[in-house]
Amino acid sequence: MSKSLSHKIAPAPMPKEISVVDLIDSYFTAYNSARLREICHLLSREVMREGVTVGLTLSGAMTPAGFGVSVLAPLIRNGMIDYIISTGANLYHDMHYGLGLDLFASNPFVDDVKLRQEGRIRIYDIVFDYDVLLETDAFIRELLRSEPFQKRMGTAEFHYLLGKYVSEVEKRRGVQHPCLLSTAYECGVPIYTSSPGDSSIGMNVAALALEGSKLVLDPSLDVNETAAIAYGARNSDLPGVEGKSAAVIIGGGSPKNFLLQTQPQIHEVLGLEERGHDYFIQITDARPDTGGLSGATPTEAVSWGKIDPNELPSTVVCYTDSTIALPILTAYVTNQCPPRPLKRLYDRREELLEQLRQDYITAQQADRELVSSVASTPTSEKREPIATYPCGTPIHKSQR
Repeated sequence: MSKSLSHKIAPAPMPKEISVVDLIDSYFTAYNSARLREICHLLSREVMREGVTVGLTLSGAMTPAGFGVSVLAPLIRNGMIDYIISTGANLYHDMHYGLGLDLFASNPFVDDVKLRQEGRIRIYDIVFDYDVLLETDAFIRELLRSEPFQKRMGTAEFHYLLGKYVSEVEKRRGVQHPCLLSTAYECGVPIYTSSPGDSSIGMNVAALALEGSKLVLDPSLDVNETAAIAYGARNSDLPGVEGKSAAVIIGGGSPKNFLLQTQPQIHEVLGLEERGHDYFIQITDARPDTGGLSGATPTEAVSWGKIDPNELPSTVVCYTDSTIALPILTAYVTNQCPPRPLKRLYDRREELLEQLRQDYITAQQADRELVSSVASTPTSEKREPIATYPCGTPIHKSQR
């Protein structure tokens, strides 16, 4: 039997004391525990290298459970996340911790009618006062009325500014463990939201628009910036080291698509290289057979050009609860991998975007010149005309 397809299961009694590495390596033997082991190995052995740009997507209620502070912020500080695409809700609830507002562990079987009467909110087994929302909203509104926010911007700049002011609040409060937003600000990790209107943050932005606020969140800026990051990942800036791109997907939903669509944006729409992400790692509880994006497999993503077909062995999907998997894989990689230098991609956005813009314009010009040269060729020498899509990408014969 091929060694690549087999791993001898050699069970041994579990000792009373065991490290997380030994637990995963020796006792996560099959089914989704084995997939989680494969993710830990892929991350620690291949992804967490200096030449790999790591994009993480975040959906599901991760930050209300405290994972923004306890799990994601340490990964950011260790240089293991280079950019993030998150639901707005995760960033909103992350701010509660930065502002010193309390959330409590409860159980999922409480009386919701009574909670409503008492002015409390429930997220499954997490409970907090309604005032937590109102105080967070008040902080956001006061902040968004200030001059730095009175313009059109992408969500990376928007979240960078939010993180800056949340960080100032944390420092005044003497917070020892900063939240996700402020950590990303400190480390230059850009955070994008694929649906900026779909959260309490977006709701407050919309409310201020009724007052005449000039703040406009422009999704087109985000589409081009994230594509520029994925495109720039091909250049590691390290002598002799090939740049690679990794997609680490927690959950699914819109953030997953927003990260994966960077590759079709590069080749399908902009007419540049076609390659796909080199690594695809997903934690999900969604089924693939319903046709939804959340459960779509990496093999399906290959057909869209989102994943490099030559890198399918570097793709793993683990079907489990993200709240179980995320702390485990974080403990594993931070134990096994030295910190990586911070890429500070937020500071490089304009540089990366300009490179994408110049290559796009050059490709467009080359396509136009090619079509023009064919059109000007004498009739006796003319070859079949080169058809192109509106974006300038040549139409292959198999597509006509």
